[in-house]
Amino acid sequence: MTGQAGPGGRDGQDIAVTGLGLVTPAGMGVEASWDGLCAGVGLAASDPELAGLPVDFACQVPGFDGAELLGRRLTWRIDRFIQLALVAAREAVADAGFSAAEPDWDGTRVATVLGVATNGGDQWPAAYQNLAEGRVDAISPTTLPRSLPNMAAGEVAVDLRAMGPCLTTCSACASGASAIGVARDLLRSGACDIAITGGADSTRVPMGSAAFHRMRALSTRRHDPAGASRPFDADRDGFVLSEGAGILVLERPEHARARGARIRGYLSGYGASSDAYHHTTPEPDGDGARRAALAALKDAGAEPAEVDHINAHGTSTPQGDRIEANMLAELFGATPPPVTSAKGVLGHTLGAAGAVEAAATVLTLQRGLIPPTANLDRLDAGMDIDVVTKAPRAHKMAAALSNAFGFGGQNAVLFFRAA
Repeated sequence: MTGQAGPGGRDGQDIAVTGLGLVTPAGMGVEASWDGLCAGVGLAASDPELAGLPVDFACQVPGFDGAELLGRRLTWRIDRFIQLALVAAREAVADAGFSAAEPDWDGTRVATVLGVATNGGDQWPAAYQNLAEGRVDAISPTTLPRSLPNMAAGEVAVDLRAMGPCLTTCSACASGASAIGVARDLLRSGACDIAITGGADSTRVPMGSAAFHRMRALSTRRHDPAGASRPFDADRDGFVLSEGAGILVLERPEHARARGARIRGYLSGYGASSDAYHHTTPEPDGDGARRAALAALKDAGAEPAEVDHINAHGTSTPQGDRIEANMLAELFGATPPPVTSAKGVLGHTLGAAGAVEAAATVLTLQRGLIPPTANLDRLDAGMDIDVVTKAPRAHKMAAALSNAFGFGGQNAVLFFRAA
């Protein structure tokens, strides 16, 4: 039997969000990231790591020094994407009211579920050069474990003594959102009492830029990097590589209430689907994305009319944005809720995107303010959606969707309710 868990929450169904951690190109920490999103200015710039490539710009976390934040004893053996995850996880755990140094929890009941789409590969260029030159003994023994996608979750679990289920989801750009959905299911099943979940990625690597460029997926706006990521804009020409981490701490509402935790919001629904259409191109009519959104609504026991805001996937690719816009217009009809895309400001953090944007959605509901979509000067013709642009919009909201869609036709949609 389902009972009430307080405003916005349903015992046995909804899961409480009690902690948030963010490391993004807008800054380190939840408040810096939120302020950057609300400023609505694109953060891409020329990147020395990509010098000499056709696309030599990206969004970078400013002033991130893993050794200073985490200590050299740890960071010498882990790649940047893991460092980003650790910093965000520590913030989320502290935000949830636990001590990050010695968490006051039963670690056997704490799950870690993180999404990673690629991995770091920080040491691979040197390793391959050593291999090509026959210097196998010069290859660091840390080369493999430091770059395995599962090691973000593994290192976070070690760092925070989280001894429950430890999993990694890899569903391309839906990875972070998929991780949150899986963590929610673990909590609902009773497999854990607390879940540390989200995603992390750092895609500012030469091969990443070169490979995505060859796919014609990246913006080539070298004359104006800050204006390159322009979701839903008529002049968009591709996405912008980025990096970051978004972590949420989830608990069943009764567990959170029993320890007197502040509840930032509720994860009420999760929907996932596969286009089963093409390895990189989304289904033209958006049916897979639509089914994921409808599944999230059904899971939350909600109707489309109850959605007050949509945090769109909105990558700034010509085809992807149009398909998503058309799907939203069809699903929500004549009066679609206001839409925003964080990627105009932050670029595309790939595996972290769905988690960073989930955290932003929770903050949007909590603060009654929708951050603007950066660089949207002229909505593309035929897009019948209400995109917030230029300035944050105050808006009364009780529920919102957060979309994440990835290569392989892998879709994940999260439904959040206000606390």
